[in-house]
Amino acid sequence: MSDVERFEAFVRAYQDMVFATAVRLLGNPAEAEDVAQTVFLKAFEQFDTLDANPAAGGWLRTVARNACLNHLARYRSRWRFFSELVRPEEDDSGFEESLEAGDSPARDLERADDRERLEQALQHLPAHQRVPLVLYHF
Repeated sequence: MSDVERFEAFVRAYQDMVFATAVRLLGNPAEAEDVAQTVFLKAFEQFDTLDANPAAGGWLRTVARNACLNHLARYRSRWRFFSELVRPEEDDSGFEESLEAGDSPARDLERADDRERLEQALQHLPAHQRVPLVLYHF
């Protein structure tokens, strides 16, 4: 397997984790894509040491977090967190509860209200509290 193929496999293995971290912190998929590209450029520069390293995922998450924080510091006036995220119908992360056969429209509205209150509470937290909470739970 060539170096190019190994790096391509490396990117495929970690791209979802890096992008998810970035989009949760930035709240904007386009900006998260830019940050993810930057992270993988840094990974390419360090690929000789990262390739077989079992801590590569942690390193990538740390680089992604730092890149997001740097981006937010640069563009503070454009901060948009959870209110800008597009909610997928199905979330594999376990954040949304699975629908049961007996759920009613009232229960769906209650869940939507709960999500909205959570997003508003997160927006009111200072950055030094919000960032670790987002990284840990989401």
